[in-house]
Amino acid sequence: MLIAAAVVGIRWHGGHDPGPSSASATFTVARAGVGETGEGHAYRVEVEKGSGLDADEAAAEVARVLAAPRGWSQHGRRAFRQVADGRAGLVIRIATPATTDRICGKGGLDTHGEVNCRVGIDVMVNLKRWQTGSPEFDGPLADYRALIVNHEVGHWLGRGHETCPGKGRPAPAMMQQIDGLKGCVANAWPYDANGKYLGGPSVP
Repeated sequence: MLIAAAVVGIRWHGGHDPGPSSASATFTVARAGVGETGEGHAYRVEVEKGSGLDADEAAAEVARVLAAPRGWSQHGRRAFRQVADGRAGLVIRIATPATTDRICGKGGLDTHGEVNCRVGIDVMVNLKRWQTGSPEFDGPLADYRALIVNHEVGHWLGRGHETCPGKGRPAPAMMQQIDGLKGCVANAWPYDANGKYLGGPSVP
């Protein structure tokens, strides 16, 4: 089983409430936006009950990121479709730090109440990160959420970590930007407006 963790974020953005540190450890499946037919990678969005998030609202934000031209849809070259059942080969779960730690821990990852991970088909989004952002990311919280989704879905697509390609250039979405930008500029998206991949040297 492939596993990956992303250390992205330990600062509150604009005083946003990070939400509870633990909740029910059970999930509500988002149903708004689900289509019975369609092309592309089938994914499901789930939100932990008691987290304070609305599953359908969260799913709408995830859908926006996955469909964005600069995201992994790559200007229409790849597609994602939301489902609400077992057809999903990708499950994006937003959960409290305690639940995220428990599920990531099953894959041998220590997310220490702070970060996100990908284990198998599960992308675990730490509620605190979703709500508060990162100290290294200059931009609106919505863009930071895009970085979380793009980074972890990138792992699901088989991409590893990358580092800064040069001073003043966009940080790759697959870079662990919380470790420092190393001269790059914070960036949430894997591609630029012209469809060029914004990558960098691979990290062993």
